[in-house]
Amino acid sequence: MVAHRGASSEVAEHTVRAYEKAIEQGADAVECDVRLTRDGHLVCVHDSTLSRTSDGRGRVSERTLGELLDLDFSGWRNELPDTADDLVADTPTESSPVLAFDDLLDLVVSAPRPLRLFVETKHPTRFGGLVEEQVVASLAQHGLHEPSDPLQSSITVMSFATTAVRRVHSLAPNLPTVQLYTTVPPLRRDGTLPRGIEIVGVDIETLRRHPAYVRRVHRQGNRCYVWTVDDPADVELALVLGVEGIISNRPAMVRALIEAA
Repeated sequence: MVAHRGASSEVAEHTVRAYEKAIEQGADAVECDVRLTRDGHLVCVHDSTLSRTSDGRGRVSERTLGELLDLDFSGWRNELPDTADDLVADTPTESSPVLAFDDLLDLVVSAPRPLRLFVETKHPTRFGGLVEEQVVASLAQHGLHEPSDPLQSSITVMSFATTAVRRVHSLAPNLPTVQLYTTVPPLRRDGTLPRGIEIVGVDIETLRRHPAYVRRVHRQGNRCYVWTVDDPADVELALVLGVEGIISNRPAMVRALIEAA
């Protein structure tokens, strides 16, 4: 079970606390989106612009890391505090700066139990293939870019851009990669994937409309992940269909259903 941007149904996405919460709730893995700053640093931000998830404006790619660290990436979410005492306490909510990708890697490596990380590179971007190059370079600094067994790798890289997925495979052949689809192309509805890719990631709407697609993927010897699965009925569907990975904003709920099953 993969926590989508951390425990993002409860805590502002892509913040340290969101990932700490996901780990507390028993997530097997966490997921992040990465973008490059103007000065070449990877940060965990989904949107190309800052307005939805921070108190800033403009494009992520036009800001330096230092400028992003001055913004608050948690204030847009008014999540409830953990206890009633916290609710009435006259204490300001602690702000959260942008999460640098290297800091998330440190969190994953130092987790109290083995934890996997799914990294989605965002395209299109003004930096093109530099995004994947920097991801692999950061992984190399943490000794995570060359797993001896891809099936046991703690890192998986994903993208909607096939060129990006192939680029990662070229830079780090042993890293598992995932081709993401919002709509499966007609030529791939038989479960096949682009050469060198063995895992597909599809949205839950695809599985609701075409549940037999998972069987076709498996017949081709490939694996299937599904996102974003936040409804208990959808969790049950994913389990019945036998997907290899469930990506959710609600890791505690998914964990409980998996254990019950």
